[in-house]
Amino acid sequence: MEKQNTLNNRMDMINGPLWNKIIQYALPVAATGILEQLFNASDIAIVGNFTGKAKTVSVAAVGANSPIVGLLLNFFIGIALGANVVIANAIGKKDEDSIHKAVHTSVIMSVIGGIIVTILGELFIGNLLKVLNVPDEVFPYALLYIRIYLLGMPVILLYNFEAAIFRSIGETKTPLKALAVSGVLNVMLNLFFVIVLKMTVNGVAIATVLSNVVSSALLFVKLIRIDSVIKIRKQELHFDKEIFKRIIRIGLPAGIQSAVFAVANIVIQSAINSLGTIVIAASSAAFNIEIFAYDVFNSFSQACTTFTGQNFGAGKLKRCRKVLILCIIEDAIATAMAVFLVLISGRFLLSIFNSDPKVIDIGYTRLLMIFSAYIFSMLYENLSGYLRGFGISLVPAILTVIGVCGVRILWISTVFPKHRTFKAIMTVYPISLSVTAILIGIAVIIYRPAHRFKIRESSN
Repeated sequence: MEKQNTLNNRMDMINGPLWNKIIQYALPVAATGILEQLFNASDIAIVGNFTGKAKTVSVAAVGANSPIVGLLLNFFIGIALGANVVIANAIGKKDEDSIHKAVHTSVIMSVIGGIIVTILGELFIGNLLKVLNVPDEVFPYALLYIRIYLLGMPVILLYNFEAAIFRSIGETKTPLKALAVSGVLNVMLNLFFVIVLKMTVNGVAIATVLSNVVSSALLFVKLIRIDSVIKIRKQELHFDKEIFKRIIRIGLPAGIQSAVFAVANIVIQSAINSLGTIVIAASSAAFNIEIFAYDVFNSFSQACTTFTGQNFGAGKLKRCRKVLILCIIEDAIATAMAVFLVLISGRFLLSIFNSDPKVIDIGYTRLLMIFSAYIFSMLYENLSGYLRGFGISLVPAILTVIGVCGVRILWISTVFPKHRTFKAIMTVYPISLSVTAILIGIAVIIYRPAHRFKIRESSN
C-alpha cells in the first residue's frame, strides 16, 4: 500500500488534459529561474548603488564573471536534467527501484561534482579571467568575487539536482518556495555586508553562497521527510554505477549543449570587455534583465522534457507529440508577454543597476537585439527538450556546438575585428540562434522519435 501511495503523490502527466498541467508545471519553474537570477541581479544592483566611487568597476566585475558562472551552472544543470529524464522514464514505467537509485545517486553526484569544480576553479580561474580580457581596474574585483562564489559550488549544484528530482514528479512549487526563502535572505545579507560592513563584491559573493546553503538544505530536509517515491533514505545513499551511466548518457550531452552557450558567450564577453568598462556594465545590466524572459520560455522546454519523458516511459507516444505542440504554442504566448513587459519597462529597470545614461542606452540596445532572436530560442529549446525526453541528447548537443558555438566564434574572429561596435557583437545572437533552430528542427523531422520508437515497439 505504501508503494502505491508514494507513486500517486505526483502530477499525473500520463493521463488527462495536458495544456493546463504544462502551465502548472512551467510557471513555477519560470519563477524559480527568475528568482535565481535575482541573486545575481541584487548583487549588481547593490554594488552599483552603494559602493561609492567603485560602483561601475564593481558592476563590471560581477558582470565579467557572468559567462563563467553560466558555464559552470549550465553544464551541471544539463547533467541534472539527465537525472530528471531517468526518474521521469522510471515513473512512467512504474519502476520504483530505479527511481530510488536515481534519486540517491543524483544527490551524491551533485556534491562530488561541486567539490571537483571548486578545486579546479580555484586553481585556474585567474588565468581564465586574463583570457577574457578583463580590464586591469576590474580584474582584482572580478577575481575576488569568483573565488568566493566557487566555494559555494557544492551547495549550488546540490540545489539544482534536488530541484530536478522534484520536477521529475511534476512538483515545481517546492524548489520555488525554498529559493524564495533564500532569495530574501540573499538580499538582506547583500545590504548588510555592503552598506553596514562597507564590503564590495566580496560581500555580495558571500551572501550568494550563504543563501544557496539555505536553499539546498531546505530541499534536502524536504526530500528526507516527504512521503513520495523520491524520498531520500540515509541508508540508501549509495552510488549506483548503472544509473550513473544512464544519467550521464542523457545528462552529459545536455550539459555540453547548455555549456556551449556559455562557452560562446565567454568569447562574446571577451569582445565586449575590449570595448571598455561602460560597455561591460551596460551589457551586464541588460543580461540580468533579459534573462527573466529567457527563464519563461526555458521553463516550457523543461516541461516538454519531463512530460515527454514520463509518457515515453509509459509507452504513450502519440501523447509525446501532443506535448511538443502544446509546449511550443503556450511558450510562444508566454514569451511574447514576458518580452513586452521587459521592453516597456526596460530603461527603468536598467537605471536600477546603473543610472549612467550611456549605460542605459547601450543596455537597451542589447535588449532589443537579444529579444529579436527569442523566437528562434524558444523553438530550439522546446525541440531539444522533446528529443531529451526520449533520451536523445547527443544530436541536439552536436547541432548546438555547430549552430551556436561555431557561428559565434567565427563571427567574433572575422566580423568583429572589422566592425568594432557593440551592435556588431549583438548581431551574432539572432544569426546563431536561427541557424541552430533550423538545424534542430531538421533533426526532429528526420529523426521522428515518436514514430521511430513506435515502429521499434511494434517489431518487438
